[in-house]
Amino acid sequence: MTSKTLRQIVGAPSHPAPLDRAVLVLIDLQREYTDGALRLSGVDAAVGQAAALLELARANGVPVIHIVHHTAPGAPLFDPAGPLAEIIPAVAPRDGEPVVVKRLANAFAGTDLEAVARGTGRSEMIVAGFMTHNCVSSTARSAVDHGWRVTVVAAATATRDLPDGRGGVVSAADIQRGVLTGLSDSLAVVVEDARAWR
Repeated sequence: MTSKTLRQIVGAPSHPAPLDRAVLVLIDLQREYTDGALRLSGVDAAVGQAAALLELARANGVPVIHIVHHTAPGAPLFDPAGPLAEIIPAVAPRDGEPVVVKRLANAFAGTDLEAVARGTGRSEMIVAGFMTHNCVSSTARSAVDHGWRVTVVAAATATRDLPDGRGGVVSAADIQRGVLTGLSDSLAVVVEDARAWR
């Protein structure tokens, strides 16, 4: 028997978000993941893919919302006063592109992301950023709960090897594949990269 996703079973549309109906949400593209303790597997390639996605959005008039994670000043990770909380220069915001600060994995929780995104007049959300298994997954799932149709751009996300709690390690590649597969089952259209719109 051929496996099917829940989306395939119910006949949900499989095309990526049309650019004229989409808002792009870039999650935590911060130096903590390139230069800090949380450097991700394949992060340089993922940043390049996120930059290409950002260029595509800007060229097509897609509103862009940047998300950043902040903790408390002096904290070991994402210290808002430190350089590693900064957005990576290759994907830095331009004037007029809002930056939403979050303190939890889900970018909707305790922020004005929903209001900012709805204020664009768009109905679909394109999601990319870091980390796939944590903030990307949490935000994509919450976006569905908020009534958005979601597209996740796989190559513009990344994660890292994680301990499995039993003395072993689960590779970043396996985590990436599992999380994106889970999202694609019922919650999101998952595309490889920006070429999905070309």
